[in-house]
Amino acid sequence: MPVDRGLTVSGLSKGFAGPGGWRALFEGLSFRLPAGARLALLGANGAGKSTLLSILAGTLRADAGTVRTGGRVSWPMGFSGGFANDLNGIQNARFVARIHGADTDAVVDFVTEFSELGADMRLPVRAYSAGMRARLAFGLSMALDFDWYLVDEIIAVGDQRFRARAEAHFRDRLTGAGLVMVSHAPAILRQYCSGAILLSPAGARVFSDLEEALTVQAGAAMA
Repeated sequence: MPVDRGLTVSGLSKGFAGPGGWRALFEGLSFRLPAGARLALLGANGAGKSTLLSILAGTLRADAGTVRTGGRVSWPMGFSGGFANDLNGIQNARFVARIHGADTDAVVDFVTEFSELGADMRLPVRAYSAGMRARLAFGLSMALDFDWYLVDEIIAVGDQRFRARAEAHFRDRLTGAGLVMVSHAPAILRQYCSGAILLSPAGARVFSDLEEALTVQAGAAMA
């Protein structure tokens, strides 16, 4: 039987303790995303968009509920806080490659060339600037094949030439893959997404049409 590479979220809940007590970001979220869907993740500030993205990636545990997929899910692109700071770029790339069962030498070669970090790949990551860390993270995201790509605000960093090359490679990676993207820029969402997931206090609503979702979100903000 063919593997089901869709994403199924069932009864997902997450909250945090704060100065005013416990705050639930969302409770009982349930939705189904078909394989290959390209969806914007919408919601008001504080709705839990980045938190949900981290839960989908497996980098954050939900308080309740499950996320199931037969495909491989990326970490949130734009997130570069998961590196071992005392290891250098090469060692971090090898570690990530081993976790995902990829050829370590091929991954290191790709990331070194793609990120344009060159000799800096041998420096400990703690010595990297924010831009260097982002290039390393983006290069690793592109070095591995995923069935779902998760994007939190940033697609690529660097100068215009590097961004153009990175975005072109990202579009190639999206061929046949799904996408969940968080961005406050509707123009960027329109470039990559055809539908949307809208988070609200009532739960999560999946739209097949991005423009409809953006209209509903705007109306809710004005209410």
